[in-house]
Amino acid sequence: MHLGLIRKGPRNHIGDIGGILVGNAEDEAVRTGVTVVLPEARAVAACDVRGGGPGTRETDALDPVALVDAVDAVVLSGGSSWGLDAASGAAAWLGARGRGFRLGASPLVSPVVPAAILFDLGNGGDKGWGEKPPYRALGRAACEAAAVDFALGNAGAGFGAVAGQYKGGLGSASIVTESGLAVGALIAANPFGAVVAPGTDRFWAAPFEMDGEFGGRGGPETGGFASLDPLAGSKLDTPARANTTIGVVATNADLTPAEARRVAIMAQDGLARAIRPVHAPVDGDTVFALATGLHPLGAEARPFAISALGALAADCVARAIARAVYEAETLGTAISYRDRHKI
Repeated sequence: MHLGLIRKGPRNHIGDIGGILVGNAEDEAVRTGVTVVLPEARAVAACDVRGGGPGTRETDALDPVALVDAVDAVVLSGGSSWGLDAASGAAAWLGARGRGFRLGASPLVSPVVPAAILFDLGNGGDKGWGEKPPYRALGRAACEAAAVDFALGNAGAGFGAVAGQYKGGLGSASIVTESGLAVGALIAANPFGAVVAPGTDRFWAAPFEMDGEFGGRGGPETGGFASLDPLAGSKLDTPARANTTIGVVATNADLTPAEARRVAIMAQDGLARAIRPVHAPVDGDTVFALATGLHPLGAEARPFAISALGALAADCVARAIARAVYEAETLGTAISYRDRHKI
């Protein structure tokens, strides 16, 4: 197969895939938010979970052996377990508009809306919501806000995120090839591990940076990374489980559910390129894969095409994590990358 020239997309975010909208909604007082990835048509989907403390909804239904072969949206939310209610808000919004799995001759539809959450409850916001947590309303508001272009940094599910010792956030990146394949990633970065090499201003993801998209500072100059304390720069001063990086990779390829699952698995390697340590017991790292099917791969050399897509997805994930931190702004005691390094 021939991919040709590989470059970042014109927007350098998941909207470059075509047929993918993203909506963000935030509650500044609570210091939390929700992001909805809304395909314009139902999309083939899969999921891969690697963290030791995940919080998810409807991921079992995405197993390639299950009945579900397409979804109507994917929700990423702050709020820990409370945030799973954001998917209910998104499902209500979709169902009211007739979008979902059609139940035979019935006028009713059943929207399929898998979701994942991160922990942002310890960031100093007002969490005294009693019996009325904000997430269902935020899920609906994010659907209303869905568009091709959207904010990064302190936005959506990344609003209250903290990445190691830096303010975390929402990041995105894309790759388009000369052959017409496109891949994008959207990540809410809130990991336990470090995204910046300890004692430097250099992102672990620096080798994958394109066109200075997160500052162009280059990679860490210190060699022998294996000799560095793997917990340096992590959230050692916060309670365990106050973490998790979640996201979506999307492609315009015509993938089957099983092929999408393989892409999601490979895309998790992007977390390993950008975060140290990663997939820890105190993280709930989850990556969804969406395929719009607008670009046929054909029958020949299909396994090689999936291999290439997975590699490109991992690259986009690593870049999106660094962009999430680079674009974030200081919030409370969580100091942004640019404030800390006077950029």
